[in-house]
Amino acid sequence: MTRDEFAAEAARLKAEGKTVVFTNGVFDILHVGHLRYLQQARALGDALFIGVNADASVRRLGKGPERPINPEDERAELLLGLKCVDAVCVFEEDTPIELIRAVKPTLHCKGGDYASPDALPETAIVREYGGDVVILSLVPGRSTTNVVKKLTAAP
Repeated sequence: MTRDEFAAEAARLKAEGKTVVFTNGVFDILHVGHLRYLQQARALGDALFIGVNADASVRRLGKGPERPINPEDERAELLLGLKCVDAVCVFEEDTPIELIRAVKPTLHCKGGDYASPDALPETAIVREYGGDVVILSLVPGRSTTNVVKKLTAAP
């Protein structure tokens, strides 16, 4: 879905009085932590929109020289296949600020690896248009980094 299509769909839903929830991330190797987090986010509203970091963005974020493992189009496709996900858009920037500006979600959710909404660069933009930021809990011990470590551990 293009950025314009993504934003138009969010606007349509909000015009109907629906709560649009947005989150973003790399979502490189999907695991139960991702699923539970996305289900929590979706439960907060009527539709869950996800921004996925483009491959070049993942490399700039310093996730490691081998990351992403899966290309952006496949990561987006997998997410869209989840029952709790309504729309997915790949974004090129290092932060989702421009995508959030376009979508203006009712709620922006991030995982509990952030101590508070004030730790996020996008919080000011969300609050500027009247949205809210919610920090959701993580599933302990479940992360893509841990999966990669297990896969690359010497026998």
